[in-house]
Amino acid sequence: MTNISVFIVEDDPMVLDVNKSFLQKITGFDLIGEAQNGEEAFKQIIKKKPNLVLLDMYLPDISGMDLFLRLRNERLPSDIIMITAARDAKTVQEFIRMGAFDYLVKPFRFERFQTALQNYYQTTKKLAASSTLLQEDIDEWFGHKYESHTLPKGLNDITMKQIQDAMLETDGPITSEQLAQNVGMARVTVRKYLDFLANKGKVHIDLKYGTVGRPTKFYSIK
Repeated sequence: MTNISVFIVEDDPMVLDVNKSFLQKITGFDLIGEAQNGEEAFKQIIKKKPNLVLLDMYLPDISGMDLFLRLRNERLPSDIIMITAARDAKTVQEFIRMGAFDYLVKPFRFERFQTALQNYYQTTKKLAASSTLLQEDIDEWFGHKYESHTLPKGLNDITMKQIQDAMLETDGPITSEQLAQNVGMARVTVRKYLDFLANKGKVHIDLKYGTVGRPTKFYSIK
């Protein structure tokens, strides 16, 4: 997966510099443009079509909400994360209704900014890796969490997530041995999790036969 292109809309030069510096610390993202007012932002976003827009609410010419609606009317393939001082319940609810991916209230720490972008990155990768989604994938998108007792005895959520993330980073099918080397785990452990994911329909198994011996299993995300 290529890097995610980002456009920042922020009228305060100091806050803009902070957001840009935060973005530079996170791998997988490229800043392709910035604007300090709504009209200029609209023109550039229409032209550049970024994957992600970081949008302020209070702009000198039009509101961030107006810009949000104009971008949505254009049906652009761009997601939006709000970064604003507006924290009243009505405004937050309205942006949620319009489809904001996340909502950051100023001032915020780098860790919260990082979480928002990493969550977006992981979600985007999963959507790009499959043409259809399982209920578990959709639940994760909407923030529904389940306790680890949903996994069989001997498996845990943390290891499962490490293996799933490693699978998403992999281009094409991979063997359990190769994946075990990538994540630094025992092959037997990785194989157990991969077989569980295959049984759940999240991983596809291809058998490749050599001249002698048993076939080799190659795993890939569905």
